[in-house]
Amino acid sequence: MNANSKLMELAETERPQERLQRLGAAALSDVELLAMLLRSGSKGHNVLNVAASLLNEAGSLSQLVRWTDNEFSKIKGIGKVKALQLVTVVEMCRRVLASQEEAQPILDEPRLVYSLMRSRAIGLEIEKFWTLSLNRKNRLIRTNEITSGTASNSLVHPREVFREAIRHGASSIICVHNHPSGDPSPSAADIKVTRQLREASQIIGIALLDHVIIGAPKFDPNQDGFYSFQESGLL
Repeated sequence: MNANSKLMELAETERPQERLQRLGAAALSDVELLAMLLRSGSKGHNVLNVAASLLNEAGSLSQLVRWTDNEFSKIKGIGKVKALQLVTVVEMCRRVLASQEEAQPILDEPRLVYSLMRSRAIGLEIEKFWTLSLNRKNRLIRTNEITSGTASNSLVHPREVFREAIRHGASSIICVHNHPSGDPSPSAADIKVTRQLREASQIIGIALLDHVIIGAPKFDPNQDGFYSFQESGLL
């Protein structure tokens, strides 16, 4: 086989595209799906071996959402261009998941907020802060990203939060932000800003129903993957 092994150069029984055409995408293994994206390997590494190495290093497909182009480039057989292509695919998947959110769900439990927002937060290496504007029946009117912070913090001012809520005629709001570490436990800064938002909500007349911090179940002491100020009795 040629050193620069492409999918078309593999034996027919090994070709993921042959199985894709005959059986559909669901029949392909995780390695074969990655091989279809990579298309070619490099000297001494055919495309299936490169895909297998990538999957072994990551541990699973879901872990790849946290990878940067530099991390992809460390895998033998993946150059800069392929690394950027993979990062692009990951971002597209993230946006597709976010766009599949129910148009106007009723958000009356923190777990529902977590389910709605986790696709936006997964894999982020910086903190983002969102406001969910709700109507009188707790049905979502609009989701707004208020700030995008650094790797360690995301500052938000009450006027930025309630400006969007007023604009959309919200009766109440739920605030959401992520912790890149995966541990959703609130910091002192999180507690302080929540108190400021609660005080502002009482003055403005738009209720702050909850402030939910998105993390990951495996890093959460409670295994939930999120923290709710309302559920914890701090609102």
